[in-house]
Amino acid sequence: MRVHETLTRGSRRTGAMAPSDQDGPEDLAELERARSVAVEAVEEAGQLLLARVTGSLGVRTKSATGDIVTDLDLAAERIIVDRIRAAFPRHRIVAEESGLLDAADDSWVWLVDPLDGTNNVAIGLSNYVVGVALCRDGLPVLGVVHDPVRGESWSAIGGHGTRGPGGTVRPGYRMAEHPVLAWAQGYEVGRDNEAARALRVVLESSSRRVLQLWAPLLAWVMLARGDIDGFVGYRAEAIDFPAGSLIAREAGISVCGFDGEPFDERIDLGHDRSFVAGHPEAIPGLLELVRSAERITIAGLPR
Repeated sequence: MRVHETLTRGSRRTGAMAPSDQDGPEDLAELERARSVAVEAVEEAGQLLLARVTGSLGVRTKSATGDIVTDLDLAAERIIVDRIRAAFPRHRIVAEESGLLDAADDSWVWLVDPLDGTNNVAIGLSNYVVGVALCRDGLPVLGVVHDPVRGESWSAIGGHGTRGPGGTVRPGYRMAEHPVLAWAQGYEVGRDNEAARALRVVLESSSRRVLQLWAPLLAWVMLARGDIDGFVGYRAEAIDFPAGSLIAREAGISVCGFDGEPFDERIDLGHDRSFVAGHPEAIPGLLELVRSAERITIAGLPR
């Protein structure tokens, strides 16, 4: 069973209000403890990745879509899961490689992406990060991302801002006529998907550069710190979305669906997770790019 199916079947559905909107001091203290545990876990996993990434990886394919897993994914995941389980034995965990690790309290769910950028590592690129999210009643309340190469960690608690290496993160608005954008699509989106092809053509022709990092969590962090101007995702993967989007939103980034409505962050919904993200002033322009892709037809390209 894929991760998004596990989340859809295994999480409790709630209304639109985030738990952090009602949390008191005791709840915040518990989330700060969870942040501390998560940061220590991803940084320990990151040290392992950095030390072993140039060695033998033990790569194997895990799906017909080209998704792969390495021994490093599994080793990093064990570190993170063990630390979370020791600190929060009653919480449910959904890990990228292990799937659902059930527990007594299904109102708290950890999402673990031990190596976001596995395909990059497999071909020798250093674009990879480690990500963890904690959800309460189906809504993300904590997100943590660690970049082992830069030695930097980023985290956010819902309603309490984003914290980076230099403290609180608040990117300014600098979107130019030809912005720098990031693009991501889910593994199940085929090469012959006409909507995805149209979107890529429109973004490429309307921007200064489109980054396809193969590591969505890294794109979210770059957006949160103001390195790029926008992020467009088509049917994004479920496991890494909550941590990245929470870090970006708490830094002041807006995230909405292709219809322009605020993105529904509940992890147990079966929607396709297509989104645009950017500074609030950049969202109208990004949405216009997405909508213009609906009006074009791609012809003459190999399928």
